[in-house]
Amino acid sequence: MAVQSAERGVEAPPLTLSIFEFNSKVMQDELQKLALKVNHHEENIRFLKSELNAVEDSCADLGIKIGNYYSSMAAIANNDTSVEEAEQRTIQSILKQDETAAGIICQLKIRHYQHASKLPLMKDVLGVVATLGKINNDNLSRVLSEYLGLDNMLGVVCKTYDGVEGLETYDKEGMVDKTSGIHGLGRTIGKFLDGRFTVFCLENIRPFSGDFMIDDPQRKLLLHKPRLPSGEFPPGFLGFAVNMIHLDQANLSCLTAGGHGLRETLFYSLFSQLQVYKTRAELRNAIPLINDGAVSLDGSILRPNGSFCLGNRASLGIQFPVTANLGVSNLPVTITELEEQVKHKNWEKERLLEDIKRQEDLLNQVKDLFSKKKEQFMAYITQPGMLQRASQASPTIPSPATPGSNPFGSRPPHLRGR
Repeated sequence: MAVQSAERGVEAPPLTLSIFEFNSKVMQDELQKLALKVNHHEENIRFLKSELNAVEDSCADLGIKIGNYYSSMAAIANNDTSVEEAEQRTIQSILKQDETAAGIICQLKIRHYQHASKLPLMKDVLGVVATLGKINNDNLSRVLSEYLGLDNMLGVVCKTYDGVEGLETYDKEGMVDKTSGIHGLGRTIGKFLDGRFTVFCLENIRPFSGDFMIDDPQRKLLLHKPRLPSGEFPPGFLGFAVNMIHLDQANLSCLTAGGHGLRETLFYSLFSQLQVYKTRAELRNAIPLINDGAVSLDGSILRPNGSFCLGNRASLGIQFPVTANLGVSNLPVTITELEEQVKHKNWEKERLLEDIKRQEDLLNQVKDLFSKKKEQFMAYITQPGMLQRASQASPTIPSPATPGSNPFGSRPPHLRGR
């Protein structure tokens, strides 16, 4: 029996070492639990901030809609241009460019519609860039038209590459055949096309790969708005040019084999994430937040390559149709509904800010506790001579786990519950 006891004494770990390991394990476990709490609160804060960003974006969009509503109502009260009048004004401007591809196509569609509608070539042509979108602000229309330039504004838009090939053919020497394609059609109405012209092929344009705004009848693109370090939008920011183009219902539907419309193909390729600001000064203050260029309503243009367009503004003679009625067409029946939405979003914003503050306070508390516990743990395992005394396994050495010696106040399993 004595021998068995001796053997058990040799096999069992020394008492002091066992207590030391037990206390260390308890302290490590508690540190791990605190670390998990830190991660939990950080995840909550990230989620709440993403929700806050979404609410702030909605508030900004609603603010723009309300501004458009009031400016449009004022314009309507002053008998501003109707949609039809605005379209005709743009078309007449294109018709004056009678020796361009755009001018010839407009003449064929308007003055020779019966004949043109039967031509295979014309069936693939959607129209001219300047006629495929509308804007509810004259200053914006002017600056966006100037930004694109005359060649792009008069660009011919085709659905497929077959349409592009049909516009122009070549002889054996590689010279343009003046008797076929758009050149031949021009000759039939007494117009002779010379020089180059721009053609856009929708199926060859890489479409926008992101999401669309939910419940937006215009299928506007969901783009990340610029933000200051404070989280607020830069003063004067009105939106992205690609989303400020109004499309007719026919041009909102799927136009390509891949199911893409004009906004995410043609207009995104032209404008990308071009930002729009109220004034030149506000645009320049926001330069650090601008990646794909910007324009302002008072005529400032910042190109995506960082160059500015200076000097007096020159009228192209061609611009997108402008009509104030667009600001009202997609709004709720009454402005009250919009304003109620703004109130609700502001209430959501206040609640989210409160939740974020609460989570940040809890996170700071847990971090402080983690730091204190970690200091206690490091102090415990690095006590002078602790490891040496533990390795000696001497039963006469006082246990660090005796009352008052355990930094976390833990008790061995056989003492718990007493």
